[in-house]
Amino acid sequence: MTSKTAPALERFFMHVDGKDREAVDGGWLETKNPYTGKPWALIPRASAADVDLAVRAAHEAFSSGPWSLMSASDRGVLMFRLADLIAANAERLADLEVRDNGKLRVEMLGQMRYLPRWFQYYGGLADKIEGHVTPIDKANMFHYVAYEPLGVVGAITPWNSPLLLTVWKLAPALAAGNTVVVKPSEFASVSMLELAKLFTQAGFPPGVVNVVTGLGQEAGEPLVEHPLVARIAFTGGNAGGRRIYEAAARQFKRVSLELGGKSPNIVFADADIDAAVKGVISGIFAAGGQTCMAGSRLLLQASIHDRFLDRLVERMREARLGDPNDPETDIGPVATEQQLAKVLDYIEIARRDGARCVLGGERSTRPGCTQGWFVEPTIFAGVTNTMRIAREEVFGPLLSVLSFETEEEAIALANDTPFGLAAGVWTTDLGRAMTLPKKLKAGTVWVNAYRVVSYLAPFGGFKESGIGRENGQAAIMEYLEPKSVFINTRPAISNPFTLQ
Repeated sequence: MTSKTAPALERFFMHVDGKDREAVDGGWLETKNPYTGKPWALIPRASAADVDLAVRAAHEAFSSGPWSLMSASDRGVLMFRLADLIAANAERLADLEVRDNGKLRVEMLGQMRYLPRWFQYYGGLADKIEGHVTPIDKANMFHYVAYEPLGVVGAITPWNSPLLLTVWKLAPALAAGNTVVVKPSEFASVSMLELAKLFTQAGFPPGVVNVVTGLGQEAGEPLVEHPLVARIAFTGGNAGGRRIYEAAARQFKRVSLELGGKSPNIVFADADIDAAVKGVISGIFAAGGQTCMAGSRLLLQASIHDRFLDRLVERMREARLGDPNDPETDIGPVATEQQLAKVLDYIEIARRDGARCVLGGERSTRPGCTQGWFVEPTIFAGVTNTMRIAREEVFGPLLSVLSFETEEEAIALANDTPFGLAAGVWTTDLGRAMTLPKKLKAGTVWVNAYRVVSYLAPFGGFKESGIGRENGQAAIMEYLEPKSVFINTRPAISNPFTLQ
């Protein structure tokens, strides 16, 4: 719902050129609390005019502002200062994320307390971007390679882990010397608007980090298409990623796309069953299944299939749904009304396709869950890899269970997907633990673990799960352009009409 007049809801403002801003046309969007299903705040509804102001502020900061003259070491100092401010404001940021997307507070607070590490890591890396001198094969030529920032980066981020996935882009982009315009999801913008204030407190010059809020067509598309934006970094669904890739290609913009997944979690008969059950739960039911890396396909070796499934169902029957701020809650609501409808639709699709529902399969009617957007944790057995719930990303607490006999069959099933973001392997066989990751077409493979991320470890997908990498040293290179420089130490050209 939109409003031209602000009702009695808390208002948050965009951050452009170091200042709080309303939308140029005065429009607002309501943001709703998934636990209550009711609006709790207003965010500006930006248009192309707002995006233009933000991009031009970022371009000015990059090309002629104080940021353009700042040394890499000084950029690092600001990033360390920001890390301290985030740590001091972790509770406030976590509270806002819970109200905006319904995730468990215990998880959001953990993420907020981990966020400073990204700015510390990339702040330390900022002045270690080194070029090199090439022993060139040309007489009297001195040659070197330098790495330079691209310019204005447009970061378009999702609603499931708003700040974490934004910081994965912000930290390396800033360390490399770029400026940024962030367009967060309209369903979860508030925490990013609050974080933007901390950049000013840390001493970042105006225009270095800007945040515009609004709908994809009204704010996201103008950001992608703006001629002063040099690069787009996007996390979200494949349909949105495809549109962004096509639009960016028309202007030959650099892109990184972290997209969907249908990740296999493979359990072999020799696995530690108790550990694997917990790992499967973590992979799909933690965060309500609303993670791109969710282990949404469980591949069970046939000899343990029934025993494992029984134990998994028994454990999940004990899972507690409810208030995400309650430390006793295991699973919170789905983040948006649209996502609730999508998950419920896929449950019906699975039934029509012949899958057998062994747990859940409906909207929750538990006490305390009837007003919010809750789905019972759902498990379908008897799934084949041709069914839609085995091939399409649901992005909710829905697990598809498949059976396999041999390791070769498990690899074939795991790789038979258009996606390739992540995979899990559960085994006590050291040889299998060492060799199987090489055979799985996924950007991240966990062995006897799941959902582990680090600022040190590159993250991204194969196939339709995306382009480029976030985190680790690989990420900073995504925001740099190599420049090749030749210097003729004895300026004499023998024949100007031939390649030298």
